[in-house]
Amino acid sequence: MSAHVIHSARLVSEGRIVRDGWVLFAGDRIAATGAGGDRAAAVAGDPETVVTDAGGAWLTPGFIDLHGHGGGGAAFDDGDDAIAAAMALHQRHGTTRFVVSLVTAPVPDVAERVRGIAALAARDPRVLGSHLEGPFLDVGHKGAHDPALLRPATPADIELLLDAAGGTLRQITLAPELPGGLDAVRAFASAGVAVAVGHTAADYDQTLAAFDAGATILTHAFNGMDGIHHRAPGPVAAATRTAGVTVEVINDGIHVHPEVVRIAFASAPGRVALITDAMAAAGEADGDYLLGALRVEVRDGVARLADGGSIAGSTLTQDDALRRAVQQVGVTVEEAVRALTETPAAAIGRAGDLGRLAPGYAADAVLLDDDFRVLRVWAAGAPVPR
Repeated sequence: MSAHVIHSARLVSEGRIVRDGWVLFAGDRIAATGAGGDRAAAVAGDPETVVTDAGGAWLTPGFIDLHGHGGGGAAFDDGDDAIAAAMALHQRHGTTRFVVSLVTAPVPDVAERVRGIAALAARDPRVLGSHLEGPFLDVGHKGAHDPALLRPATPADIELLLDAAGGTLRQITLAPELPGGLDAVRAFASAGVAVAVGHTAADYDQTLAAFDAGATILTHAFNGMDGIHHRAPGPVAAATRTAGVTVEVINDGIHVHPEVVRIAFASAPGRVALITDAMAAAGEADGDYLLGALRVEVRDGVARLADGGSIAGSTLTQDDALRRAVQQVGVTVEEAVRALTETPAAAIGRAGDLGRLAPGYAADAVLLDDDFRVLRVWAAGAPVPR
C-alpha cells in the first residue's frame, strides 16, 4: 500500500486550524494526522513513503460539490465522457467528489441518465451519485429550466427514478407546493434521498411543512424562490430557522450579494454548503453554450439564457467560492472550508468518511497558497494532474 506524508502545512479541518500540521495517506485513506515534525519525520524516513513539504501553505479536505452541472466545455447531462471532462476541470480547482446534477428533461430521459450515473458511481469513487434539479419545479420560478417540461411528480415517476438510481440518487430538488408535493418529499426522503426545496413558489409555512415532511436542503438560497420580506419571510427564513437543514449558496458575487452571503452564514452556522451550480462554460471562454436544451450566452463570465436573460447556472469553481467567502464575505477560513467539505458531506449522509482530514477518512486534500489559489490536489490518495 502506497504511503504519502504532507507536512509543514496550515491544516484546516473540523472547524480548526492546526499550525505545522501533517497528514499521512495510506492508499486511498488517511492513516494519521498531527502537528509538529516528529511523527512526520519518522514516517518520511521510510524510503517507500512519498513526502510533500507544504511550506506553510493551507491544507484542506478535498472540496465536495453537491450541485454542479458541468465545466470545461462539457455538461453532466451528456454522458460519461462529458462527466469525466467536467470533473477534470473542477478537480484542478480542488473539487474531489461530485454529486452529478441533471437539469430538467422528460422523466424517462432523466431516468436513463440516472441509470448511467449509477453505473459510473460504481466504478469511479469521485462520483457520489446524482442530483435531479427538475422536472418537479414551479413554472413561475423556472430559472433556466424548460417550462414545457415542468410538472408535479407522480407515484410512477418516483418509482421509475428510484429504480433507475439503484440507491445512488443523492438529492432531488422539487417545489413542495405542487400537487402531491409533500407526498413526493416523503417518498423520496423515506428512500434515503436528500430532498431539497427549490425553484418554488412555497411561502414560509409551506416550506416549513416540507421540512417537517423530510426535506433537508434549500437549493441555491435566494435564487429560484421568493426572497426575505419583513412580512413574508419565505423559504430562506424557513431554512435558516430549521435545525438540520443545509442552505446551498452560490458564492460567485453574482447570484447572491456578499453581504447577503454573510447573513446566511450568520443565520445558519455550520449549515451553509457552498456549491458551484456550474454549467459547461466553467473554466472556458465567454461564448454560446447549452444548458439542457436551452441556449445560454456567457458574457464576462456570467451565464444567462439567450431567451429571456435569466441567470443560467454559473461559471464558478470552488476555490473561487472559498476565496470570495474569506476575502469578500468576511467569514473565517475555518467556516469557509467547512462549507465546502464537512457540511456538504453531511448533507448527503457521508459525514463518516468524507469532508475531514482525519484517520479513516478519504485521502482527499487540497493545498492552497495564501491567496487560496490551488497548488496541489489529491483525490483518493492520488495526485490530480495539473
